[in-house]
Amino acid sequence: MTDHTGRAGLEREELYAIAHEFDELRTGISVPGAPSGLPNLTTASKQLAALAGLTKDLSEAVRYSADDDSPELDLGLVIDAYTSASVPAGRAMENYTQAYAQLGSLCRFAEAPATADRRDARLAAFCVFQERMIYVRDDLKEAANTLRGSADRIDGTPPRVLAALSRSARPTNSIYRIPPEPNAPAPTPTRLADTPRHAR
Repeated sequence: MTDHTGRAGLEREELYAIAHEFDELRTGISVPGAPSGLPNLTTASKQLAALAGLTKDLSEAVRYSADDDSPELDLGLVIDAYTSASVPAGRAMENYTQAYAQLGSLCRFAEAPATADRRDARLAAFCVFQERMIYVRDDLKEAANTLRGSADRIDGTPPRVLAALSRSARPTNSIYRIPPEPNAPAPTPTRLADTPRHAR
């Protein structure tokens, strides 16, 4: 039997670490107050790639946890944390790509003559970009808070202590399963020959 003592702490630290990465990305993304504050396409591309990477990290964490078929662990709480965070992370991706498209459009027509129609189109594109980046920041904050909140709820009571607790005192938010009692007699299988026959 593998000793999984300390696994809860490791899972908690990983959740906090990914939450911190979402926070860091959010800090690097600003909402421009004017067109002059728009990021260039290189910066926006790096931010979008970082966001895609974080979203991939969530799915990789779920896959890793789902593949861990240890009978001593119940990683449902951990899996739920990552899958729940993938919802705001996905929205952040959608909103960023919408903003990214507006940035590409503004870049395309940057050298075009400034007609009244183009001025209106540029202003509209800027307003969409601005609005979408507000949503992106909100989504990133929600993803980080979801991960952090789940990490806060993971119980780290060691498996041996869990086994000693009464059923009502055992935490429901533990990733550990109650270890089976040592030397518990295995149930005796009933053989067909042992089954009494009834007279017809």
